[in-house]
Amino acid sequence: MGLPEEPVVVFDKLTYAGNPATIAEHLQSGRATLVHADIADRDAVRAALATHQPRMVVHFAAESHVDRSIHGPGEFIHTNMVGTFSLLEESRAYWNGLEGEAKAAFRFLHVSTDEVYGSLSDTDPAFSETTPYAPNSPYSASKAGSDHLVRAYHHTYGFPTLTTNCSNNYGPYHFPEKLIPLIILNALDGKKLPVYGDGLNIRDWLFVRDHCEAICQVLEKGTLGETYNVGGINEIKNIDVVTTICRKLDELRPRADGTPYESLITYVTDRPGHDRRYAIDPSKIQRDIGWKPAETFESGINKTVAWYLENTAWIDTVRSGGYRDWIAQNYAGRTV
Repeated sequence: MGLPEEPVVVFDKLTYAGNPATIAEHLQSGRATLVHADIADRDAVRAALATHQPRMVVHFAAESHVDRSIHGPGEFIHTNMVGTFSLLEESRAYWNGLEGEAKAAFRFLHVSTDEVYGSLSDTDPAFSETTPYAPNSPYSASKAGSDHLVRAYHHTYGFPTLTTNCSNNYGPYHFPEKLIPLIILNALDGKKLPVYGDGLNIRDWLFVRDHCEAICQVLEKGTLGETYNVGGINEIKNIDVVTTICRKLDELRPRADGTPYESLITYVTDRPGHDRRYAIDPSKIQRDIGWKPAETFESGINKTVAWYLENTAWIDTVRSGGYRDWIAQNYAGRTV
């Protein structure tokens, strides 16, 4: 299944990580329409639904950076829980006003995270859809709360919901507070490459287009009220992610003085409550939906590094934002 070509409405608050340049081509062609508003603003949500009459709602909107949730949890509660409640209430009212085939076909898909399940040891089995929730950060707790709201709206009101819990995404257009784009851009700038703690924390990496394919297939084939875990089947230590990027940059964009990018790696004080390992068992979505990731980590990271090297104009739009101040404030002076 390919990604659909139908028009979409992007409802976005455009916080520090929001960047209309990411969808500029689609805005210009008319395929995408941008509504600049907060999902917690129920009047704005109601107006957008009435104006654009969507056949489904896909709820990606979230504050998602764990460090930011530690320093300022209020925004995470506002967007991830109050915002989800707002979307559910207004979407349910909109759905109740539909009739016939339009009502039967409507879907509300909630995009969540593997972090709601907590942390694994090196020997624990991967997260499944029946793994008990055990969130360990304000971010993951706020996403767990939103997951429970979505579940409750299906079971209480019969609202046609679907939930996906994904592993760490990466790929083009990734905002550079997250590990992979941060390492790429810092390396190109000749800056230190910060690695938390001992660098041995493990994440499962999912290429962004694979994730989008999974969402489209769940919308088409998923059973209402069900949750589907979406994983890349790529468990990798953080330090190995960083060294892989460094070696790829050594090949594609060697430093002028010939020193390897790995020389820039700097270990920094670990994040409070840093989960040791995430891993997803995607057997349910593979069995019931027929989805599996197309990219290995090797193929996906090659595409990702190449994209950042080739898309300096987009990077410049990001550099004009505030992410550099955030990184300087939260990594400065923490070298160990």
